[in-house]
Amino acid sequence: MAKAKESKTVVEDKRGKLDVLLGKVTSRKLLVWVTCTVLLFLGEVSPAVWETLSLAYVGTQAFVDAATTWKHGK
Repeated sequence: MAKAKESKTVVEDKRGKLDVLLGKVTSRKLLVWVTCTVLLFLGEVSPAVWETLSLAYVGTQAFVDAATTWKHGK
């Protein structure tokens, strides 16, 4: 079991702190967007609020993708 923990640490070190942070941020943004979309269909969020949130999600996601591409050169 200790060996599995060591290999996970090595993988995390290879990925880098920026990659781990970007992964967490992306997941949280997607969760917020999905939640807002569900609330839109339930009538709890106005279309204007959903549109604003969607534009913010798309814009920040584009930034994250550009940063990842720049870092890894893909």
